[in-house]
Formats: sequence, C-alpha cells, structure tokens
Amino acid sequence: MTHFRAAAAEWTGLPFPDHDALHQWSIDDRAAFWDLVWDFCGVVGEKGERLLVDGDRMPGAHFFPDATLNFAQNLLRSSGDADALVFWGEDRVRRRLSWDELHALVSRLQQALLDAGVTAGDRVAAMMPNMPETIAAMLATASIGAVWSSCSPDFGTRGVLDRFGQIEPTVFIACDGYYYAGKTIDIAAKLAEIVPSLPSLRAAVIVPYIGTAAAIAPTLAHGVALGDFLAPFGAREVRFAAMPFAHPLYIMFSSGTTGVPKCIVHSAGGTLLQHMKEIHLHSGVGEGDRLFYFTTCGWMMWNWLASGLAVGATLLLYDGSPFHPDGNILFDFADAERMTFFGTSAKFIDALHKSGLRPIETHDLGTLQMMTSTGSPLAPDSFSFVYEGIKRDIHLASISGGTDIVSCFVLGIPGKPVWKGEIQGPGLGLAVDVWDEDGTPLASGKGELVCRKAFPSMPIGFWNDPDGSRYHAAYFDRFDNVWCHGDFAEWTVHGGLIIHGRSDATLNPGGVRIGTAEIYNQVEQIPEVLEALAIGQDWDNDVRVVLFVRLRPGAELDEGLRKTIRDRIRIGASPRHVPAKILAVADIPRTKSGKIVELAVREIVHGRPVKNQEALANPEALALFRDLPELA
Repeated sequence: MTHFRAAAAEWTGLPFPDHDALHQWSIDDRAAFWDLVWDFCGVVGEKGERLLVDGDRMPGAHFFPDATLNFAQNLLRSSGDADALVFWGEDRVRRRLSWDELHALVSRLQQALLDAGVTAGDRVAAMMPNMPETIAAMLATASIGAVWSSCSPDFGTRGVLDRFGQIEPTVFIACDGYYYAGKTIDIAAKLAEIVPSLPSLRAAVIVPYIGTAAAIAPTLAHGVALGDFLAPFGAREVRFAAMPFAHPLYIMFSSGTTGVPKCIVHSAGGTLLQHMKEIHLHSGVGEGDRLFYFTTCGWMMWNWLASGLAVGATLLLYDGSPFHPDGNILFDFADAERMTFFGTSAKFIDALHKSGLRPIETHDLGTLQMMTSTGSPLAPDSFSFVYEGIKRDIHLASISGGTDIVSCFVLGIPGKPVWKGEIQGPGLGLAVDVWDEDGTPLASGKGELVCRKAFPSMPIGFWNDPDGSRYHAAYFDRFDNVWCHGDFAEWTVHGGLIIHGRSDATLNPGGVRIGTAEIYNQVEQIPEVLEALAIGQDWDNDVRVVLFVRLRPGAELDEGLRKTIRDRIRIGASPRHVPAKILAVADIPRTKSGKIVELAVREIVHGRPVKNQEALANPEALALFRDLPELA
C-alpha cells in the first residue's frame, strides 16, 4: 500500500500525505485509479484505449470497455516447483501441488472440458470441497472463457438444484463424499437425485476424495470418474482464450430470502482488479506469501482466496471442521506451513476464545502477519482475544462486503491503527457512505451502507434477467443511481466503520448468510407444519436462527417433531440452516398481499418498535412474539 501511494504520487504529480488523501483521489478519479491498479499489479491483457465509459451511471458504467484478458492466465503466471497449493482435509489428507503440477492439471482439465463440448459462455457447476481439484477446475473453466459456479457438498439436493437448475450447466463436477468432524460422509444418494435433474449435462465428473468415485460414476447419466475424464489427455501448455473485460466469470447466488436464490453474474476483469487490489494492497500479500482462508466453495471467500494466485501467493486450502479433532488444527496448519495470512469468521474467533485455547502459547506463528475476520461483525472482546491469545504483533482486520460484489466494501488498511470493534475503512476506489432513510449522508449514527459511484466488481447482472429489472430492484430501488447494500452501519470518530448487521431479513448465523426461503422449502413439507417464519436473533455476539411454526390443529411441537424439523432442514438445506430454537405460535403476521413479515417479527423479538403496522393484515399477531421467555 505504501509503494502504491508513492506510485500514485509520482504518476499524478499530486501530494498524498496519508491514506485518506489517496482514497479521496481513488474515488475522485476512478479511471486513473483503476488504470494504475492494472499497471501496478501487472495485469496480463490488452488494456485498450478507453478506461471508463458512462462512469456516472449505476448500473450502466463500463470499465475498460476495449480491454481483453483471461482470468486464469492472470492466476497462472508463476511456474516452477515451489508450492502453489497445500491441502489439508481435516486429519485425513495432506497434499501439495507445485506451480508446474497445477499448470499440468489445469491443462488436462481444459482439454477434457473442451472434449466434453464446453465453449466460452457455457456453465461448469461444481459441488466440491475446498481442495486442489476445485481450484484447478475453476482455472480450466476460466481459461476457455466458460463460467464457473460452485457450492459445497453439504448442500441438500433442493439447495443444489435451486441454484444450478437455473443456469443449465454443461458439466457438473462433484466429489464422491467428504470428511467432517471425523466422519466420512458419502453423497452417492444425493448425486443420484441431482444429476438426472440437470438435463443440460454432457458430463458428470466425480472426483475421488473418500475413495468411492470409481463406483459412483458408472451409476450416473454421463457419469465419469476424474481419472477416466483426464486419461486421454497429456499435459501441455495451457491455452488462454482472450475475453472482454466484462465477460462472465462466476455465477454466485444470493441467499434466497424471498424465493429461489438470485443468480449473480460477475465479470472476469472486475473480479480480477478488485481482488488484486484487496489481496495485494489492502492485505499486503505478494509473491512468496502463504494465504489461508477458512471457507467452503459455497461462500464468496473461496473465490477471493483463489485470486491469491494472481499475486504469486501459495494457497493453503483446508476442508472440514475447524474444530476436529480439536480447536488447534488450523493453527497446526499455520505453524506447519508458515502461514502469513489467516482468514476466518468472527464466529470462529469467538468460539476459539470461549474454548480456552491460546495459540499464542502453543504454536509458532512467527510468520503470521495478518488475520481477517468476516461473515458477521467482530465483537470488541474478540479483537482483544486475537492480540492477547493468538498474536500480539499482527494486523487484525474485520472486513465486510458480500456475494453481491464478490469482494469487500470496507476492510483493512495497512498503516492505519486498528481500533477495537471497528473496521478500518473503505476500500480504495469505493465511494462508501452511510445514509439515513431519506438519502442524507450521516457523519454519525446508524444508517444504510451505500456506494455512491460505480466500481468494476459490480455484477454484470442477474442470470435470466433480460431487462435488468431484478438486478435494479436488488440494489438501486432504494436510492436512485446509488448502490444500497442492505447493511446497517455507522462511521466512527476514527474514520472507520461499524457494521451492525443486515438491514434486511437475511439470516447470518456464524457468519454464513442464509435465506429464510431455503428453510421454509424444507419445513413446510412436513405434514404437521402449516407455515413457518425464521428470524435471526442477536445472541452472544453472533446471530442465532429462531424458527416459528404454525401447526395443524391437533399437532404438538414435542421433541419428536422438533427433531423431524431439524433433520429435514439439515438434510434438505444444510447443517448451517438448522435453527437454534423452534417455537410454536398460533398465528404469523403477514401483509395485506399475503407475505409474511420477518423483519417485523425480528424487531418485536428484539424489543424494538415496528413501523408500518398499517400494512399488515393481522397486526395483532405481532403480540405473540413479544417477550417470549424461551428467547430471553
């Protein structure tokens, strides 16, 4: 970051006495700023003449409209026998791939995908652990100009099909199973449901992890084990298709709060520039660093982690429970592999704190320079624990952004003080602000997190949204020509920010965004349940999911029914969707148009007033949720 500020001063002839001056220039002259990011980070591609067209339109701005590049080429610039990927699968698996071995695997996967008929713009969908084959398959997909989309193998059948069924993948890549908390979890039965429900498939590639891929693959339509998929092809130089800057790279999914998840399409160029800025400048990660993020392939931090290859970093991949066989395993990984960057969630730090473990006393973390936390706000006492219980001389950064921008709005800033409970500041190039309900900027007090100017990692749009109406409604209906993110935030006296959580109904337990519709899709198939409503309740420096159910006459919410509900949600959605509390209620409030009102119930449970009760068909139902002893 310091070198970049000096480069900006030399390039522009302007004085940048501090970071705030640099940030102001980055939003005042976005074309020049992103032009410098391209050069400073050494993007491989043809930049073209125009830097920013219609920059005052949101949506509608176009960064580098004449540029061509290939995302995978930018991530595969390094070569040699140094580590590119190091993988730990709990305490079961240890593997590493050099840069040359990664190139070879990507080459063979690329040839196999082309042979399966994958062309630029086609979709490749993956239900995979965070393992080397997943990174390589993404790179092979991007090398062709095809579009990658992924989720983790603990998703239920309906959750997978709600996502991938919309985007009609040509190839589906899945593991044969996975390990979690010491258990081996076979997913053959799940695959037997998913594959026939994706009629666009030309190949279903089964990757060996637990050792059953060869047996599973022949039972599936178009099924092929990874070894057989690659067998005809030897490694050769990877061929990279030059694509437009705004060519689709990733399809990611919203949480599905109001129905099936929205398919958010991200561009290759925008994702690359934004990630290089965040990883190289804001995180100080470069060649020789060893970058770790605890994430699954269903969370955008996996995509962020993968981009670390673009700056020459080694990726440290972990899959499984972070507490198996005990809470030390991620720090065992950090110690053994000389980790320099440790990314995790606020909930993990909190759980580690409460466990009584103190890695500062048990592990050599001398190489560790930075720790980031995201998923939910990092509590002040968790800041204290990191410095007292993990490492004293470390840059701790709480970061926040989302799937919507496949990156961060606010994050760490090297050289600035870390204040307990605060995020250090906005990302370079991002005109972040906090506005009240009327669109007035707030120097203090809580309001909506917005971004006033367009930026490269905004989505291209939503899949199957030809007129852009759903995309516009998601971010731009609240304030015209301004991105409204849906976070409740406030500025601090230090120029940092505090995020108070989502301002919509999305649930966020343990830092994992969850859509209420995904829970309802499971619960409301249970005969005893007429309808359900889920909220996130602030609890113990995190959020816990609380599920309210209205039962059929004569049904009783006993422990047997509670277990049925939890099992159905765990199997059909994922373990993360399972509520902490399940309560029966006589009625559920709804609008006059029949929509249940999660936000109103959430406010009542937290003891806050509910506005616009006149919009409800049955406002008296709100009283059923007030002062419940089970939630105290």
